[in-house]
Amino acid sequence: MMLGIINGIKPAYVKKPVMAGRIVVAVAAFVTLAGCGFHLAGSGRLPTAMQTTYLESTRPRSEFHSSLSEALRRRGLEVVDSRAEAGARLIISEDSTGQRVLSVTARNIPREYEVYYTITFALEADGESLIEPEVLIARRNYTYDETQVLGKEREETILRQALAEDLARQVVRRIEALTVAQAPG
Repeated sequence: MMLGIINGIKPAYVKKPVMAGRIVVAVAAFVTLAGCGFHLAGSGRLPTAMQTTYLESTRPRSEFHSSLSEALRRRGLEVVDSRAEAGARLIISEDSTGQRVLSVTARNIPREYEVYYTITFALEADGESLIEPEVLIARRNYTYDETQVLGKEREETILRQALAEDLARQVVRRIEALTVAQAPG
């Protein structure tokens, strides 16, 4: 009999050292990650002045504006409709998207496109500028097939939405980085 294993079944006293080892490894990994400054996405802190935030935008109905509003609300902030109610103002001075041809076939038919999304943002709180205007650009490529026009148009729409969501996450992370840089210690 090997270590009390009968018919492939381990008794409870054989399993306990393995479980204790796993717990020790998990705790060590957690302590290491916490010590290096690692945080789960969405776990950083935003400035307290942003508890009520006004989004000032040139395109208030764009994919980016919607994505950013939703990202801020998920973080517990209130996005208000007027500057007077707001403790902070997130200014979106550019919000544009487009596409360009990357490659064509021998018959000069577009084969590959790049979809891009560009934003310029700044942050003001309590009358002072916390983040000077910064430009962020996100890009994705996709192939085009003229026999699947409707499917490719839908793919482009999905890519634009994904780019807008990605840029919204980048803006929130940039604001979190500002908060970390200003923290004492």
